[in-house]
Formats: sequence, structure tokens, C-alpha cells
Amino acid sequence: MALIYQLTAFYGFRRSEVLGLKWDSIDFERNIIVIKHIVTATEINGKRTIVEADRAKTNSSIRSMPLVGEFREKLLALKEQQEKNKKVCGNSYNKKYIGYLFVDEMGNLLKPDTVSNNFKDIIKKNHLKPIRFHDLRHSCASLLLANGVPMKQIQEWLGHSDISTTANIYAHLDFTSKVYSANTMEHVLKFPEGKITTGW
Repeated sequence: MALIYQLTAFYGFRRSEVLGLKWDSIDFERNIIVIKHIVTATEINGKRTIVEADRAKTNSSIRSMPLVGEFREKLLALKEQQEKNKKVCGNSYNKKYIGYLFVDEMGNLLKPDTVSNNFKDIIKKNHLKPIRFHDLRHSCASLLLANGVPMKQIQEWLGHSDISTTANIYAHLDFTSKVYSANTMEHVLKFPEGKITTGW
């Protein structure tokens, strides 16, 4: 599951988006990942049910992302491992979820709650500050903002439908950039030293 967490932290994916990734969404020739399918868990008639859908949260959620070299190699290795699992398991391999990136050795789709609970266990085992799986998405946005990426670009990276959504969530983090602006202005715009007069 390490690759799930790495992709989520790097791209700021929603849990439903990373688990909904299929091989036909990965273009290894053009190095593009297309977010267009989701896998989520919901309560239906009192029963926890997995929902697969060819749609994202909003139209803007359907987006193309650059496939960087390191992840390209990891995904190619994952694809190769899946092919080996299919051969080893034979008829026991679950054919229902062929096409998905994140299945177990027997071809069963990884459940959203399992992924989140496993992440929680990893955090606890390594004595790290408790965070939710979804906080990986927030960490991605925070790092982008801290490194000078404009809010509009962060909106597009995360797949928010409206920039106000991005701004409302990360406005408190944007204060750092304002401090930088203030320091820049203080350096550039030098006020005369001495007593301030009131004459205009």
C-alpha cells in the first residue's frame, strides 16, 4: 500500500481517486495520469458498500496529471507484478477487478476503509503525529503553497471546482506568502529615517 500513500501525498489525490485508478488511465507513452474514475465506500441500507463509478467528484475533478519518472517506474513494476500474480493464482484470481491498479495478490479490490485503517496503524507504529489519510492531500497543498505555487495552480492540481474552495481551506497557510511580500516591500521601499512630519 506504500505506493497508494506516496501517490496521494505527491498528487494530493482524494482517496476515491487514487483507489479508482485503472491501467487505461495511465498513458506511459505520453507520461500522463488521467483522473476519471472513483472507488468509494458508503452506507446503503445499513450495509457498508463499495461503489465504483466512471466519474469524479466534480467536472474539474476529471483532470490529467504529469506522470513523473519515479512513479512511472513504480507503476510499471506494479503492472509486472500483477501479471505474475494472475499467472500464479490462475483461476483463483479475481477477474472482476482486472484493470485496477490497486488490488491484492488475489485480484481483490483494496477497500477504502482498509487503506485508511492501515495508514492509521503505520502512523501509530512509527510514533508519528496522528493524521488522517485525507491529510496527505492537505499536506500536498501546503507544500505547494509554501514553495510559492499560486493558488490558482493549486486549485487545478487538487481538482477543486472553484478557487474559493481552495482559498477558504488554505487561506491560513497563505499568510506565509504575505509575510514574504511584506519583507520584500520593506526591503525595496525604504522610508526616510528620522522624525516623521505631519505636513503633506
